[in-house]
Amino acid sequence: MVSGGPGPEATWFLPLGGCGEIGMNLNLYGHNGRWLIVDCGITFEHDGRGRAGGASIQMANPDFIAERCQQIDGLILTHAHEDHLGAVPYLWPKFRCPVYTTPFTANVLRRKIGWRGGEVPSPLIEVTPTSRVQIGVFDVEWLPLTHSTPETCALSIRTANSHIIHTADWKIDQRPVVGQPWKPTDWEGKGLKAPDAIICDSTNALKPGRSPSEGDVADGLLKVVAPLTGKVVIGCFASNVARLQTVLRLGHATGRRVGLLGRSLDNMYRSAVATDLLSDDFKPIDPNHLDYLPKPEILALATGSQGEVGSALHRLATDSHPKLCLEEGDTVLFSAKTIPGNEQSVSRLVEQFKGRGIHVLHADDTSATLHASGHPCADELQDLYRFLQPKLVIPVHGEPPHIAANGRIARHLGVHAVLTGSNGDLFYLSPTPGIRRRWVSTGRLRWLEDEVRLEEA
Repeated sequence: MVSGGPGPEATWFLPLGGCGEIGMNLNLYGHNGRWLIVDCGITFEHDGRGRAGGASIQMANPDFIAERCQQIDGLILTHAHEDHLGAVPYLWPKFRCPVYTTPFTANVLRRKIGWRGGEVPSPLIEVTPTSRVQIGVFDVEWLPLTHSTPETCALSIRTANSHIIHTADWKIDQRPVVGQPWKPTDWEGKGLKAPDAIICDSTNALKPGRSPSEGDVADGLLKVVAPLTGKVVIGCFASNVARLQTVLRLGHATGRRVGLLGRSLDNMYRSAVATDLLSDDFKPIDPNHLDYLPKPEILALATGSQGEVGSALHRLATDSHPKLCLEEGDTVLFSAKTIPGNEQSVSRLVEQFKGRGIHVLHADDTSATLHASGHPCADELQDLYRFLQPKLVIPVHGEPPHIAANGRIARHLGVHAVLTGSNGDLFYLSPTPGIRRRWVSTGRLRWLEDEVRLEEA
């Protein structure tokens, strides 16, 4: 294990998770002997060690920063996705530092920890998007943008000698359904141009063009659902509150009542209501009442779009859900893309529905816009770099091909320096950009639920 840290003339970036992979984000910024953590997420691995032999919960090994817990100025959670906050219940007791995030994300975190019976971080400090807070030696400004969960923010991080923009997850969306539209030029006049470095999302860098809008998904779902006469179930990611709002409006437009199936979806709905993110004109019904309605009036939104065993969609496919029974001629729509690695579990789920005569339409297999990614495609990355004109770009949040593609886009736009690496590499941001490979040993921890402990993965 290395020792030491950045001096007063240096600013460092050190990813422990989420660089060279998608998920499990754990990022460190260092300056003048102090550290700032940005995000603390999990990933799910199909290693047979999870519940019922399914996917296990894994997270970045935090030993490097845990051993320096007295040097941590704070932990910032950029948004409410599991790969950015899901490890907090497991790892925060190793840090015991202040946690900063927006009201919706804080609400989601409290519910998540309350369900587990764990310890809520203290202090848990809520900041509104656009806030600017001095966190130890780090001057941090929250920059609201658009993503597939509400109140997602990029971060403008300033030290005595460096200005960094950490994008977290983002996209350009002029019809986001929930929240305000955003494009990079909306940051005009905020003093953000020509930052010393941008640490940027690479997830969709290999895809040309632009990500569809959530408004496009609303149009696509209405077109598909309106002519259907049987029961309809829509599967999506629970954290996509815009999709939840869309389905509530879809129910109103098609004369259907909407029921929510899945604990995580219900928790997200309650968090969105508690933070005034949803319009109050269309509300879901008690899901216990779904099966009493005529078929053409039933619309359910369900979790489990990745084929997770025990999820609402899985139980519907096996005809074991206690609140809704699907029959021949009913329809299941997958309003979510299949995450790489989940192809087999999703395929099995689809075949179970089809084997019972239930119609299935998957976003992967149709030209209809049933899903929109929350990450920028190539043209969106170009827009960001053209507007901000950074001196240095460090692509993260992607596997090596995604990171390489993001780097090529930045170079094509004339960015002076691009540094690509992986977890454990130390990126020097100032006074002179550079990289030191494998500066820290990295790895994963696995949560063993039955034994209530962490072990090396």
